[in-house]
Amino acid sequence: MKKHFLFFTFLLTSVLSFSQTTKPVAQNARPKLIVGVVIDQMRWDFLYRYYDRYSKGGFKRLMNDGFNCENTFIPYCPTVTAAGHTCIYTGSVPAIHGIVGNGFYDYTLNREMYCSEDNSVQSVGTSNDNGKMSPRNMLVTSVCDELKLATNFKSKVIGVAIKDRGAILPAGHSADAAYWYDSKTGNFITSSYYMKELPKWVQDFNASGTVVNYYQKNWATLYPVASYTQSDTDINNYESAPLGEDQKGFPYDLKRFAEKKDYGMIRSTPYGNSLTFDFAKDALLNEQLGKDSITDFLAISCSSTDYIGHAFGPNSVETEDTYLRLDKDMEAFLIFLDKQVGKNNYTLFLSADHGVAHVPGFLEKHKLPNGGVTGSKVDVALNQELKTQFGVDSLCMGSWNYQFYLNHKLIDEKKLDYEDMLEASISFLKKVEGVDKVFEYADLQEAMLPKDMKEQFINGYYASRCGDILVILKPGYIDDEYGGKGTTHGIWSPYDAHIPLLFYGYGVNKGKMFDKTYMTDIAPTLSGLLHIQMPSGCIGKTIEDAIKK
Repeated sequence: MKKHFLFFTFLLTSVLSFSQTTKPVAQNARPKLIVGVVIDQMRWDFLYRYYDRYSKGGFKRLMNDGFNCENTFIPYCPTVTAAGHTCIYTGSVPAIHGIVGNGFYDYTLNREMYCSEDNSVQSVGTSNDNGKMSPRNMLVTSVCDELKLATNFKSKVIGVAIKDRGAILPAGHSADAAYWYDSKTGNFITSSYYMKELPKWVQDFNASGTVVNYYQKNWATLYPVASYTQSDTDINNYESAPLGEDQKGFPYDLKRFAEKKDYGMIRSTPYGNSLTFDFAKDALLNEQLGKDSITDFLAISCSSTDYIGHAFGPNSVETEDTYLRLDKDMEAFLIFLDKQVGKNNYTLFLSADHGVAHVPGFLEKHKLPNGGVTGSKVDVALNQELKTQFGVDSLCMGSWNYQFYLNHKLIDEKKLDYEDMLEASISFLKKVEGVDKVFEYADLQEAMLPKDMKEQFINGYYASRCGDILVILKPGYIDDEYGGKGTTHGIWSPYDAHIPLLFYGYGVNKGKMFDKTYMTDIAPTLSGLLHIQMPSGCIGKTIEDAIKK
C-alpha cells in the first residue's frame, strides 16, 4: 500500500512539473493602446503659465495624475519640427537619423530636399502633389516600427497631423497609415506608400464639411479679452496677420474663408487642433485601435499651435486662447479614450517638438536683448563678398537651419581653394549683427564652446545634409524673414529647447522629477514599458522613475 502511494505521489509530481514547464508563456503585459501627443511649438512654461485657467481634466489631469518630467531638453540643434518629431519617436538625433531640418541641401543629391518628400510615390486623396510623401528619408526605425516588429506586425500604427511631417515621421516606416491635411482641398490625404485609396471612413470624414463648420464659429476669445492677463495687449505692430491684413485682433471673421473655399486658414486657428483630434477619434473608432490584446499606436501631432505661435508669438492673446482651447480638446479626448479603450488600458505621453523665441519687438518694448538676422539677405551679401574676392558668383548655395552651404561643385570647377573660401566666409559672417559665433561645422569638435552646447550642435550634424559653416546667433536673436513680424525657433537656448514631457495611464507612476531628461529618452521609456527593443538609432535612456516596477 505504501509503495502504491509513493508511486502515485511521484507520478502526480512529475505530471505537475511537466505541465508547468510546458505551459505556454504568457504575453508580456502591455496596454491596449499607446497614444503619442506632440504639441508643435509648446514651450515647457505653457504648462504653468496658463495653469490656473486649465480645466481639471486636460493638462492638469496629465500633470497631477501622471508623471511629469520637469526638465526635459532637446539634445541637438536645430530645434525644428521634423527633427523634433523624429527624435521623439526614434530616441535618436539628426547625426544618426538624418532628418537635420524641415528642409536642407543634400550634397549626395546635389539639390535642396524636403524632409519627407518622395517622388516615387503618388498622392492619395488629392490630385495635387501634396501627398507625394513618405518616411524614406528617415534612416532609422521609430518606436512604432519596433512595436510592429515585436508583435510580428499585428499591431496597428496610425499617424495623424495637419503637417505631413508631423504624421509621417512619428508613425515610422512600417505604419499602416499616416494622414495629413491638404490645405488646397480641405481634406485629409495620404500617399501610395501606405495605400492605393483612402478608406471609406476617411472619405466620409472629408465629405462631412467639418472644416467649413469650424469656420462658421469664427474665432473670439473664450473669456473677455481683458481677463487674458498672462498675455500682451491684443494688437501689436510686431505681430503678423495670417488671417488677413484687415484682421489685426479679436474677434476674427473666419466665415469669409468658407465663402472663398480657402481651406488653409484653419491651420492658423485653434480649430486646426480640434480638427486633428476629430480625425484621430474617427481613426481610433474605425480602425478599432485598442480593441484587442495586441497593442496599437496612435501618433497625433497638433500643428496649429506652431502656425499661431509663429504669427503672434508666445506672449499673445492668440497663443493664450489657443492653449485654453487646446486644454478643452485634450480633456474631451481623454474622456473619449476612457470610454472607448478603458481608463486603465492605454498609455499616453505628451511632449513638444521644440519651443519658441519671444518676438523681438516684444523684447524691445521690455528692454530685453533682441534682434533679427535675415538669412536670405545674408546669403546675397555673402555671395557678393565671395564674388569680390574670388571673381565667381553663387559660391554659396544658400543657408538652411543656421548653416551656410558652399557650392563644392563650382569651387572644384573653377579650381578655387576650399579652405580660402571657408576662411573668407567665416570672416564675413562673424561681422553680421546678431551673430555670436561662427565655425567650420565639420571641425566643431575643436571649437571653444561649453560642453553641453557643443554636444547639441555635434548631435545635429549629418555630413552630407549639413552645411559647411555653422552660425550661432546671440540669445534673443532670431532668423527674421518676415520683416520684424512674428517669431521663430531653431537654436540651442532654453526657450527653444526646454519642452514639456508628461506620461499618463497604464504602467505609469504618479509623480514628477526635476533631474534633467532629454527628448531622446521618450522612445526608450516607451520601449521599456512595452518590453520591446529600442529603435535602431536610439541613444536615449529609460526614465525609470516614470514606469511602474
